[in-house]
Amino acid sequence: MSTVGNSTNIFWQECPVGKLERQKLLNQKGCVVWITGLSGSGKSTLACSVNRELYSRGKLSYILDGDNLRHGLNKDLGFKAEDRTENIRRVGEVAKLFADAGLICIASLISPYRRDRDACRAMLPDSNFIEARDAKGLYKLARAGKIKGFTGIDDPYEPPLTCEIEIIQKDGLCPSPGAMAGEVLTYLEEKGYLQDQ
Repeated sequence: MSTVGNSTNIFWQECPVGKLERQKLLNQKGCVVWITGLSGSGKSTLACSVNRELYSRGKLSYILDGDNLRHGLNKDLGFKAEDRTENIRRVGEVAKLFADAGLICIASLISPYRRDRDACRAMLPDSNFIEARDAKGLYKLARAGKIKGFTGIDDPYEPPLTCEIEIIQKDGLCPSPGAMAGEVLTYLEEKGYLQDQ
């Protein structure tokens, strides 16, 4: 028995089918690929491309898109710093559940604060949090002062200090969505996430 938050008499229920059994069934390792970047940087495009490529290889994944989650799970939150922190905490908890289920969870959110992303990383055991940064961004309206509270312009965005995957421009050009997805899948293959052993 323990006290969790404001609740008491809370028990963690263990079940005979666990993460290892689910991973064996799916022939993949559960993890979270957390795609962070400024608004308009292509996070959702990258997430959908990775999802499509995983599907074509017979791998089960699910996208947690920041905008989509604000239609349901996080619709009660605004964009103040404390709301952004709670938004990321909730998504981190859901992503952790998907990874425990053996899925490759692709979380695509601005997630502007490094401490919030680090807190999500700490929720997952065994280095199963893979941070990917999409560095391209489109900011003409915000820089012109037509959008207030825009992350990266007049509201902070703290890029990762170190991340497992960084999508960068080559010769001044952003890679195609397929090429970006290829970078992510190469990492997942090299680290053994696309098989259960």
